Amino acid sequence: MNNQEIVQKLWKLCDVLRDDGITYQEYVTELTYILFLKMMKEQDTESVISEGYRWDNLVQKEGTELKSFYQELLLKLGKSENNKLQQIYMDASTRITSPKNLETIIKSIAGLDWYNAKEEGLGNLYEGLLQKNANETKSGAGQYFTPRVLIDLIVQLVDPKVGEKLNDPAAGTFGFMISADQYLKNKTDDYFDLDPESARFQKEEAFTGMELVQGTHRLALMNALLHDMEGRLEHGDSLSGNGKWIKNFDVILTNPPFGTKKGGERVTRDDLTFETSNKQLNFLQLIYNALKDDGNARAAVVLPDNVLFESGVGAQIRNDLLNKCDLHTILRLPTGIFYAQGVKTNVLFFKKGRTDKENTKNVWVYDLRTNMESFGKRNQLTMTHFENFMKAYNAEERSKVNDERWNNFTREEIAKKNDSLDIGLIADESLSSYNNLPDPVESAEDAILKLQTAMSLLNEVVDELKAGEEDKVINK
Repeated sequence: MNNQEIVQKLWKLCDVLRDDGITYQEYVTELTYILFLKMMKEQDTESVISEGYRWDNLVQKEGTELKSFYQELLLKLGKSENNKLQQIYMDASTRITSPKNLETIIKSIAGLDWYNAKEEGLGNLYEGLLQKNANETKSGAGQYFTPRVLIDLIVQLVDPKVGEKLNDPAAGTFGFMISADQYLKNKTDDYFDLDPESARFQKEEAFTGMELVQGTHRLALMNALLHDMEGRLEHGDSLSGNGKWIKNFDVILTNPPFGTKKGGERVTRDDLTFETSNKQLNFLQLIYNALKDDGNARAAVVLPDNVLFESGVGAQIRNDLLNKCDLHTILRLPTGIFYAQGVKTNVLFFKKGRTDKENTKNVWVYDLRTNMESFGKRNQLTMTHFENFMKAYNAEERSKVNDERWNNFTREEIAKKNDSLDIGLIADESLSSYNNLPDPVESAEDAILKLQTAMSLLNEVVDELKAGEEDKVINK
């Protein structure tokens, strides 16, 4: 039995919990609590778990005794002296009300083919389960889940190096960092080619992140541990003062959450130059400011279309980005690759300059959106779809690439468009002539993004009126 088959079996166990009213997302969390104990046993790393509260103790119980013991176990592990274990089980509780259902799940897990699972990698098994949850439209968990193929593509193109410090300030389940770790392990025979200190650095310091949502952070911690990664993985808001430790990184890879801060509130960090309630614009500032200024630090970030064209503070942030960094490539992604079908997204690839002025000379844009097939659950994105983009991206002389989807824009041309980066879309064959008008039928998600942009601008206007800065309002 391979990992894919095990994931299918684990996923079907969710049917057992329907009568308890447990959602898919809650099921994955419940499964995490139990799976972690089993996986720690399989990896011979149970020593961090208090005696009497390990897998064998759990699997021996039945009925109401099992239910009571399981609740006691969750409380005990949530107070563990081991920091990572404590974080995984912090505030843990169960919504499984039926002792019979709990017993069914534990015994089903015990009966899986763990020998083959270990051969393929327990981390890969767990990540497969997370992806299954993200692809399940009923759960809503994959609304902005970054497809693994896109993560792997970005890691490959950014090309992290051994010894570099990497970060994801919106870590999710730690997918970007796990992909980068695997990329480097493949190049170094699982780090066996490295000297002991370099191998220790890769395991304990190279890969870091921060995640706002506690439940997701819990999943990220387990995912990291099962991939033998012990880097700093904080629970908290990167856009608050708690995120100030995110600085001086060699590589940042991320897909920040979409939307605005609740109620239009500003972020609480005091080291961001431009104030806005738009989360993505704040994350963009955080990212390019958190890169080292040695001329080699680089980033790739997934952002929705509104970041490319929002006026006012949006234009100021883009201008700052273009000055401080070389924004060398934009990939216009196809629609339908996220659970929220209408969301239009892009990947921005940039390198931090040694100075803060005039680093971007040209921006190359690849349109993988227009005249593309429809993607979704039944027709998923594969690495094959990116082949032409990869050729263009890696070309020694980009200007010699013969591909209508690949176009160049000078810094001067972008400046004439109020620093708008909503550029590079080719002619749409479904229209009689391409005029860059909005889609004939606007999706709810597009409408929401436009509304968020308008609300963000309105908040800025209100703040400036309160501050007596009417001249700025007139310009807007």
